[in-house]
Amino acid sequence: MHNELTQSDIQKMEEEIEYRKLVVRKEALEAVKEARAQGDLSENFEYYAAKRDKNKNESRIRYLERMIKTAVVVSDESAEDEVGINNTVTVYIEEDDAEETFKLVTTMRGNSLKGLISIESPMGKAVLGHKVGDRVSVHVNDSYSYDVIIRKIENTKEDGEKIRSF
Repeated sequence: MHNELTQSDIQKMEEEIEYRKLVVRKEALEAVKEARAQGDLSENFEYYAAKRDKNKNESRIRYLERMIKTAVVVSDESAEDEVGINNTVTVYIEEDDAEETFKLVTTMRGNSLKGLISIESPMGKAVLGHKVGDRVSVHVNDSYSYDVIIRKIENTKEDGEKIRSF
């Protein structure tokens, strides 16, 4: 599987890898050494906790490196009046007679509880590239889909600062 990431996502991941290798790794190795020096390893909880933390860090580094290696870089640029990555979108869901607002992001940053919808989700795929007033069909699976109307698009930076609205 290839993850669709922006260049900014990759840069943040590389910064985290560097931090984990230069800072966290050293701290974890020191914690293991200190715990090992306490003697009997068979009943040394500190030693096992330090080893677990060290292994978690190494696992996270491998995960991030694999994500970068297999990533497909996508542009976060879009036309001013169409839905793109990092845009905040308001849609009208006809079936529920309700509006929903969310920000369209890459898979790595998706978190539906915080209103961050992945471009690979059914809703993200449906609205990406469309304009205000467009009626699009959201295909959840082979037997269920629903229509939404795009009501508003706000071009925002990654940190959420609004640039312009449509």
